[in-house]
Amino acid sequence: MKQLLVFIRKEFYHVFRDRRTLLIMFGIPVAQILLFGFALTSEVKNAKVIISDNAKDPNSQQIIHKIKASSYFLAEEATVNYTDIEKVFKKGELKCAIIFPPHFGSDLLKSGRAQVQIMADGSDPNTAKTLISYLTAIIADYQHQISPAAAFPYSIVPETRLLYNENANGSLNFVPGVLALVLMIVCTALTSVAVVREKELGTMEILLVSPFKPVMVLIAKAIPFLALSIANFTLILLLSVYVLDVPVKGSLSLLYIESILFIITCLSFGLLISNTTNSQQTALLLSMMGLMMPTLIFTGFMFPLENMPRIFQVISNIIPSRWYFLIVKAVMLKGLGFEYVWKETLVLVGMTVLLLFIALKNFKKRLA
Repeated sequence: MKQLLVFIRKEFYHVFRDRRTLLIMFGIPVAQILLFGFALTSEVKNAKVIISDNAKDPNSQQIIHKIKASSYFLAEEATVNYTDIEKVFKKGELKCAIIFPPHFGSDLLKSGRAQVQIMADGSDPNTAKTLISYLTAIIADYQHQISPAAAFPYSIVPETRLLYNENANGSLNFVPGVLALVLMIVCTALTSVAVVREKELGTMEILLVSPFKPVMVLIAKAIPFLALSIANFTLILLLSVYVLDVPVKGSLSLLYIESILFIITCLSFGLLISNTTNSQQTALLLSMMGLMMPTLIFTGFMFPLENMPRIFQVISNIIPSRWYFLIVKAVMLKGLGFEYVWKETLVLVGMTVLLLFIALKNFKKRLA
């Protein structure tokens, strides 16, 4: 045990002296969590909208006022005529346009029906559909205000509620996914490189002929990164709560236990990669580039797994980050307990045991 502690202390010295390792461990996760939290969001905000009000009556002005008050739009009165609006769309300077006809108010008061045209840039269909949906909701809300009692004898008014995300905070979807992405890639990459570095420098042979047991070499290599990964997780969690306003509704201790389990899974994966490579470049390529795309695609936080073909849904089951993502959403966002995540936890335990067994077995074979 004394030898193990000495070796672990040596590994900590190596990590703290290597600025690149510290940058990968702490710099990249902070940048990713901030980018995903602020820049990458499914919401549409501050979209430039031109309003062409040919009616200029109280009804159209009230709707325009509601649109301008919304945080989703940067609305401004049109300075061009109807035929020139399409030219503005072609320049890519406009996301949406709203055109009120000349007799909008009078038609609404006399016949109870009035038309308003909404034009959107269909080259980005998702954004266009979202903007049209926002504007339609604003117009429907105004219509309900001026005529609470519908002209029809029966009226069905849907009341919507966003469970676990009442304020429609887009960061709530990305934070669990970024946690899984960062821990999966960073922990795996650093562990694989740490072992391969010993091979490239020729110091691995010195360790193998020493009285120190080979299994202890791998354990001592992994423990510093385990400790740093827990600190990294804590930093990401603090940024999520205090910067991105993502609450931790469930048990914080359970979240830490599950995260430590996932970190050990990633470290085991890194040890396995280190046994199959002989250069740091190859280890980085396999652990970072090789794992990034499967983690992004098959975790489920960017692309719904239900929309994928059946074969890809089956493949996603072997990606550890998918199960950790489900655990974080259940504990952190929904406030659920262990009884709701025990299956995912059991899957991660099985993956960890399997990866550790293969890594240790292959490492012993290399010693023969």
